[in-house]
Amino acid sequence: MAIKSSILETVGNTPIVRINKLGPATVELYAKLEAFNPLGSVKDRLALGMIEAAEKDGSLRPGQTVIEATSGNTGIGLAMVCAQKGYSLVITMAESFSVERRKLMRFLGAKVILTPASEKGTGMVGKAKELAEKHGWFLARQFENEANADMHSRTTAREILADFEGLGLDYWVTGFGTGGTLKGVSRVLRAESPGTRIVVAEPENSQLLSSGIPQERNQDGSASGSHPSFERHMMQGWTPDFIPKLAGDAQAAGVIDLLQPVAGADALQCVHDLARQEGIFCGISGGATMAAALSVARSAPDGSRILAMIPDTGERYLSTPLFENVAETMTEEEMNIAASTPRFRFDVAGGAGAASGPH
Repeated sequence: MAIKSSILETVGNTPIVRINKLGPATVELYAKLEAFNPLGSVKDRLALGMIEAAEKDGSLRPGQTVIEATSGNTGIGLAMVCAQKGYSLVITMAESFSVERRKLMRFLGAKVILTPASEKGTGMVGKAKELAEKHGWFLARQFENEANADMHSRTTAREILADFEGLGLDYWVTGFGTGGTLKGVSRVLRAESPGTRIVVAEPENSQLLSSGIPQERNQDGSASGSHPSFERHMMQGWTPDFIPKLAGDAQAAGVIDLLQPVAGADALQCVHDLARQEGIFCGISGGATMAAALSVARSAPDGSRILAMIPDTGERYLSTPLFENVAETMTEEEMNIAASTPRFRFDVAGGAGAASGPH
């Protein structure tokens, strides 16, 4: 591989891998693993795309502070980009999102302003707007920023088409957070691979696109308040409490062929199944997308090729319910294994670390 001039040149070109054990034998199931981006999520793409577009059009000036509202992954991506390019970054984030995310952003040099969980996504967006106006900072506006979708059209969509060239792709499955991946990839697939059906997954208990209820918007396209169909769900990074403009654009363009609801329990199960049967470590949103792909696979014609977007890695969910049943100390089974040989016995007087002599 060629030497890179900076970490930013490693964004994109993520692998597509075959899922061998989870789906029906009658179809080919694949996953695009966005955790292979340098900071571990698909949002590295839009972070780089938005900053470079703003530099190009002059809306982001040298030395200016960047601010954005995020559930975490966009903020982590922006922290990487801003650190490399020399911008200060301030993030607003609802306090309900995982602790690991805020620590990662702070580690990369960002300031993280928490907003009340009761205010949901609209609260953190509103706070970011207030701070941008007060201090003259550059507001990235990921939910409406066309540079977000454009980056996916230039990179993600092209990678998918190249990897399936000569094979064909029957279904592309994704959730939506900002809607940038959905809008950017779907328009390219619709134009250049019209036989690919586009499936959008939503939390079963919070189906905004499926509701048919339009999102109320401000003049700039941003949501003016929470969507009436929103309910709290466990898929962090998926489906905020409003329909982002970019997601609404995709739905209005008629590119969505199927809206697939996903139960939280199914998402969690898929995360565990991917880890323990495929060796793929992802977050809850990735499990949810795979659960949606498996639903599609059960009714898809024999020989269908199905691709699921897996947005991030699982390490930023350690403090969430995803890991609540994972032991920190040795289980009884592990203690029994440890006790099966004499070295470093934990079942003898002296406690952890005590070693017994040979028997």
